[in-house]
Amino acid sequence: MHIVDRRLNPGGKSLVNRQRFLRRARAYVQKAVRDSLKDRGIRELDKEGEISIGRDAIYEPTFHRAATGGNRERVLPGNHDYVEGDRIKRPEGGEGAGADAGQGEGNDDFQFVLSREEFLDLFLDDLELPDLAKRRLVGGEIDGIRRAGYSTAGSPSNLSVPRTMQKAMGRRMALRRPSGAELERIEEEIAAIEARDPSRPEDAGLLERLREDRAHIIRRRNLIAYIDPVDLRYRRFEAVPRPVAQAVMFCLMDVSGSMSEHMKDLAKRFFALLHLFLSRCYEHVEVVFIHHTDRAAEVDEQTFFYSTVTGGTLVSSALDKLIEVAADRYRPDNWNIYVAQASDGDNMMQDNPRVASLMQDHILPMAQYVAYLEVGREEFPDATMMQSMTTLWQAYAPVAEAHRHFVMRKVAHRREIYPVFRELFQRRGVGERARS
Repeated sequence: MHIVDRRLNPGGKSLVNRQRFLRRARAYVQKAVRDSLKDRGIRELDKEGEISIGRDAIYEPTFHRAATGGNRERVLPGNHDYVEGDRIKRPEGGEGAGADAGQGEGNDDFQFVLSREEFLDLFLDDLELPDLAKRRLVGGEIDGIRRAGYSTAGSPSNLSVPRTMQKAMGRRMALRRPSGAELERIEEEIAAIEARDPSRPEDAGLLERLREDRAHIIRRRNLIAYIDPVDLRYRRFEAVPRPVAQAVMFCLMDVSGSMSEHMKDLAKRFFALLHLFLSRCYEHVEVVFIHHTDRAAEVDEQTFFYSTVTGGTLVSSALDKLIEVAADRYRPDNWNIYVAQASDGDNMMQDNPRVASLMQDHILPMAQYVAYLEVGREEFPDATMMQSMTTLWQAYAPVAEAHRHFVMRKVAHRREIYPVFRELFQRRGVGERARS
């Protein structure tokens, strides 16, 4: 018999068990979290929600009596067929033999609700910005502490026992504090003299001198403490500014008339995941939103995701705006520059050579990593069906061959967004970024 308690957690009393369960079933829960993204709207990507995993994910091994083998003793009720000493033939087949298919009870999926923090921790696990190397001191910000020697005052929790005992021993040796062994030796001599029978004539004078020596030793031991307040040493720490990796992510999105609502939804989902990832995992990452038709503009987050502007297509305008903003606010010497671009690949033929030149000669030399995402039409079941190469893809292909930190991917359905996003920003050592 299996008992499953589906009652709500009363007042967080089972938080430890909940975390233990999430660690044990982490792989199954992560897959369920990532699968749930394709059914969520852009505004709901970081919300808490209910997920379900198969019963196999929460299976626990149990001990049970085998149907065959072993010696057994049973107490059976009275009957008219057997008497004491009769041997009962063991039934053939295993436990549950003879049950018809389709009979009995089945097991449904295990459903539970993840909090927002749990959802994001599982969702953004093993992701990072690649080659986050350029670091500088951020003014006025304390990012850590370091050991700074010892002090004579401090918190009891910072007391250094080895250093305190070292100081105490040096002080006792300098002041010649009598040791316990000296006191014990004199007391043994006094006890030996007092125990003599008969006593010697000289014992009275010797006993008086030993008692004076004992009193002197006790007095000096009381005057010279074993540990004095001057011996106390506390570990001292000081706050120090540490070099912090600063990064800026340029998000370039095509909003021209050739981009259908389906394509825009794919691009926005990709950028929404990117924005969520950056704001959740990094403190010193700025995001610059640029959308373009035949003209480019730097916009805020609300306009970037929900604007209805449309028009012709000129991709070089977005690259020009990126270079302009980077030169004005983000020096490549101090900033890790990342670029993510999404487009349907439809661009004016005469503009493509300039696009390739801007990307290869200006953007890639100053950028740590550039990702280009090409979105396909809704009729394609997946990106593998996008056989034709767009004009922008053809212009970027030689650049990607020559530069390893420029990566190109295609998507045609919302279910492909997260796998591609995870492939582009997966932590080094977890997986290899396959080149297109």
